[in-house]
Amino acid sequence: MFRPDYWGDDPMEGVYGSSMLRSGGAARRFDEYYRCYPVVMMPGPERENVNHGGKVIMPPSALDKLTRLHITYPMLFELHNGARERMTHAGVLEFIAEEGKIYLPYWLMQTLLLEPGDLVQIKSTDLPPGQFIKLQAQSTSFLDISDPKAVLENAFRNFSCLTKGDVFTFAYNDQVYEMAVLETKPSTNAKAVSVLETDLEVDFAPPVGYEEIQRQSGTSTPRSGTSGKLPSGGLLHPQGTMAQAINYAAIAPESTDAATGARAVSSNFLVGGHRLNAKKGSKTPTPKASTPTPGASNPQHPPPVKRTNGPQPLRLPPNQLFFGYAIKPVKKRDESGQVLEEEKPRFQGAGQTLRGKKKDTGGSATPT
Repeated sequence: MFRPDYWGDDPMEGVYGSSMLRSGGAARRFDEYYRCYPVVMMPGPERENVNHGGKVIMPPSALDKLTRLHITYPMLFELHNGARERMTHAGVLEFIAEEGKIYLPYWLMQTLLLEPGDLVQIKSTDLPPGQFIKLQAQSTSFLDISDPKAVLENAFRNFSCLTKGDVFTFAYNDQVYEMAVLETKPSTNAKAVSVLETDLEVDFAPPVGYEEIQRQSGTSTPRSGTSGKLPSGGLLHPQGTMAQAINYAAIAPESTDAATGARAVSSNFLVGGHRLNAKKGSKTPTPKASTPTPGASNPQHPPPVKRTNGPQPLRLPPNQLFFGYAIKPVKKRDESGQVLEEEKPRFQGAGQTLRGKKKDTGGSATPT
């Protein structure tokens, strides 16, 4: 007669293989306590890839028990710190730790608020393959990486799973970067996904401390002839930003604006002529005499004559330089220091003769 409760206290439960399990038998779960230590305290050479990864190192007895419990691959675990009520997930890399000890990456110990020698509870678990994760760099230095996709793909080789809320680390080009996990899909109660053998879509949030640069319009010093409204985005200039800031096009040596303005200032004929017998009621003001009257104070002197040739003076802010003038080649000089004149081309032009051809019957002469 069949008794359904016959196998209730079987001491060999979990020892037999999956094909030898009795009908209705439930698989047991791995659940152990270990003393945790950071990877840098592990005997042997330093292993940086383990310290910046998501896998732990467990003792050989854990592998023996996992084998008897028929834990499926990949072996994923829940790490619990009961004293601080913190929990995260990790994979396993090797089973070479001393008995009773487990070695964790340093960022995992920070996440669980663990100190070397504290007790940590390890439970086996299953996580769904990840479809989407959203990450946020904890420093703007992550933006200096030219190819972040390739760097993260290489870093994820040291991870088996990712948990929402973790801040993991990875090393690249002799620098350690911190990355926070903001979101994982599919959403589960564990808030974690497996990153092994899956196509994972990754999205990035702006790094911590990043401020988006506000682009300014390309406006510069307005010219005297510019009038009306400016087009959207400001004026377009073929010069660079420094040339725009000082309005180089108006003060360049080859520009006519500077020379025209200098001549206008130095000219004594700025206005139209004046008649000696001007009519009454004329609106034209009488010009003042340039010769100062004796006893008058603050005589008005004529403005100084500005240079009309050569570069005009630049009034730049402190600590700024400008190298935008046109290059003029240096003239060649002989040993005594005198300027050598350029050689003019010779023997160019049509030859002439004193004897012309006789006029032909048509009355035309063709000179040689």
